[in-house]
Amino acid sequence: MKLKHDFWVGWAIVAIVITSCSEQTTSQKQQPDIKRETSLRSVTLDKTKVVMGQTLYVPIYSHIYHYNSQDDVMELSATLSIRNTDLTNSIIITSVRYYDTDGQLIRQDIKSPVELKPLASTNFFIAANDTSGGSGANFIVEWVAEKTVYEPVIEAVMISTSFSQGISFVSPAKVLKQHRMKK
Repeated sequence: MKLKHDFWVGWAIVAIVITSCSEQTTSQKQQPDIKRETSLRSVTLDKTKVVMGQTLYVPIYSHIYHYNSQDDVMELSATLSIRNTDLTNSIIITSVRYYDTDGQLIRQDIKSPVELKPLASTNFFIAANDTSGGSGANFIVEWVAEKTVYEPVIEAVMISTSFSQGISFVSPAKVLKQHRMKK
């Protein structure tokens, strides 16, 4: 009798576990895809209305050396992040250019001015297997605003999970030029 009772209790536990796993899987499938891309709207820039802006240099490390030799390279993916920190006003991104170690332009990601709305963010990605930039790659980012705004946060995040290791770090932008227009 006890054996029969234990048998049914065991089956009940198995049924509960299977049901809970099934429900979890089902609920995970029903969740909406949370990947969102900021839509950057092209705008016509009236330079006479510009009151401020910056030109920034952002270091990108497409690979780093490890162990005891420059022959041991860990390739990194990089994400350039541009975040408008202003609560009420848009900024206008006028240029995002990617350069290699020798200072040669590799690509230009923004062809014409685009608006980044208040508190919006956008990013530009360099894959780990894209070694065109070399170890001294960089972005030059230019932005302006038609009203006085809080400066955006512009930085790069590099990451690798190769060789059963994880490494990540942030590279902040350095202001090369402030653009302040006279009123």
